[in-house]
Amino acid sequence: MSTAPEIATIRRATAEDAESMAELGGATFVETFGHLYPPEDLQNFLKNSHSVEAWSRTLADPQRAIWVVEHRNGRKIGFLVVGACKLPVEQLEATAGEIQQLYVLSEFHNLKLGGQLMSLGLDWLASQGRAPLYIGVWSENYGAQRFYGRYGFNKCGEYGFKVGKTIDREFILKR
Repeated sequence: MSTAPEIATIRRATAEDAESMAELGGATFVETFGHLYPPEDLQNFLKNSHSVEAWSRTLADPQRAIWVVEHRNGRKIGFLVVGACKLPVEQLEATAGEIQQLYVLSEFHNLKLGGQLMSLGLDWLASQGRAPLYIGVWSENYGAQRFYGRYGFNKCGEYGFKVGKTIDREFILKR
């Protein structure tokens, strides 16, 4: 699928993308949330969650689908990870799906890439029989909450997301 072909394209990520996904995943996390954490906690989180090894496992997981957005110059600028729900939902439905990660570098936020990624993810989750759908979002990320609200997601719970010694208040949204 293309998006503004003169600017970027979206494609399914493959095992060969592990290194660039680790770099992009880390960069988007730091850009979005880096200011919230002490440097040591942030670096440990990135080492565990956005290493090449962590992304290799994610890309190899048959229960997940990953898309990457590539700028026309080859730079990776956004991505989406969807799959079975891993959030701490009480009485989680066996078929529940989750929008696990959706990030686009801030300099590219006005290209409507998030909506295109969301459509791909929702279609894939539906094709896998995943319902209902969930997403975890930081309690103070109001822009993301509005974005997901446009897709019918509403708050149904909360949990603590741990980054080192910091525990963020996360909302669980359900559709």
